[in-house]
Amino acid sequence: MQDKAGRAAGLSFRAGYFGICLVQDKEQTGGDIVENLQISLPERVDRIITILQNHGYEAYAVGGCVRDSVLGREPEDWDITTSAMPEETKSLFSKTFDTGIEHGTVTVMMGEEGFEVTTYRIDGEYEDSRHPKEVTFTRNLREDLLRRDFTINAMAYNEKDGLVDIFGGIRDLRANVIRCVGNAKERFSEDALRILRGIRFAAQLGFEIEDETRRAMGELAPTLGKISAERIQVEMVKIVVSDRPEILRDAYGLGITKVFLPEFDRIMVTEQETPHHMYSVGEHTLKAMKNIRADKALRLTMLLHDMGKPALKTIDEAGVAHFKRHAAESQVIAKEVLKRLKFDNDTMNKVTRLVCFHDYRMPASAKDVRRAMNRIGEDLFPSYMEVRRADVMAQSLYQRKEKVKNLDEIEKLYYDITKAKQCVSLKELAVSGKDLIAAGMRPGKEIGACLNELLERVIEEPDLNEKDKLLKLLPPV
Repeated sequence: MQDKAGRAAGLSFRAGYFGICLVQDKEQTGGDIVENLQISLPERVDRIITILQNHGYEAYAVGGCVRDSVLGREPEDWDITTSAMPEETKSLFSKTFDTGIEHGTVTVMMGEEGFEVTTYRIDGEYEDSRHPKEVTFTRNLREDLLRRDFTINAMAYNEKDGLVDIFGGIRDLRANVIRCVGNAKERFSEDALRILRGIRFAAQLGFEIEDETRRAMGELAPTLGKISAERIQVEMVKIVVSDRPEILRDAYGLGITKVFLPEFDRIMVTEQETPHHMYSVGEHTLKAMKNIRADKALRLTMLLHDMGKPALKTIDEAGVAHFKRHAAESQVIAKEVLKRLKFDNDTMNKVTRLVCFHDYRMPASAKDVRRAMNRIGEDLFPSYMEVRRADVMAQSLYQRKEKVKNLDEIEKLYYDITKAKQCVSLKELAVSGKDLIAAGMRPGKEIGACLNELLERVIEEPDLNEKDKLLKLLPPV
């Protein structure tokens, strides 16, 4: 084993060997040469790296934080990799936690902020398509970077040595390419979640997937069945809220969605022979997702809103397709999907309600809008309007002007009703159960029924929402 001085010397040699600053080293490394590239490390990250370096160890920011910094994006997390063994790292800092010490990870606290510092390692055999059976610590940065998923995530940086780019991450960033480090099948065999992560990175960054990487994704897609629903959910949400949710089309073509979202595969092959549509259910769904802002619940709603159509499709004598009551069926399927993927109750409730009402249509009259606000819920009505508009804009041009005009008028009425603070729910009704009891009604079910009848009157005639007027409407005691 090298002593600390030897490791420090090795660092200087490695900087040149990896092609960080010497143009003549390009042929040796096969990677890109990056001259004068400066990444602004957070002060605390640089301090951790410097402390490790001052004690003779190598240390770099690594992975996604380097990638995002090169792209001019704000990194969410800053991970640090080091040649120091976990116990060596712990000995240098006053406050640490054993986050995953069996895998070499120690969380170093700087004030109230924690940073994961992980020892260079080599992963052993993977037994479950997710976790290595064992890991071996190493003093060699190249061996650590070699185990990472994609070239754009296999770069390291510190201010002393600059950028370490052994596998052509900069090249692939410039070319907008997602490419596995080394052998793609090996990388995906080690961790099947990387298949979905590759799709996610392509969606978030607007990159294309390199051919060998794509082929390996398709071949090993079934191994995603070994990945937990929670992990699948995290990656799927990131895809859904990205600028390119339509990349699910590629995931379908590669057999990826078949593993965790077979309902999507069914809508991709369900045509819509109706004047109101010019796409299959699946293509309509992808366009509807693009039409709505990148909110988790809204994008999930558009993903799931027509899932009930395949089971309910009928063709009439004229050859026109119908999907009667598909909203209710889609709500059932949406709940099944969200529960299977372990979504939280709040997301599940909001999305399933929006799916249920996504096709709820009404004339543009004040009383109809008030009734819809009551039925759908005041909290959900603005989201409902976004869903309706996204749905319409993903349909054919047939009657589109009329549909959009209807939505515009409904939206104006909604704002007028809201501004006037007109009553659309029991909480805004000018009388309560206590008022009815005080007026002589007996406690019981009749109280609730009476309040609902009064609310219906107020929805029809907002000016009735005054206590005296409502009490006069009560039947004689």
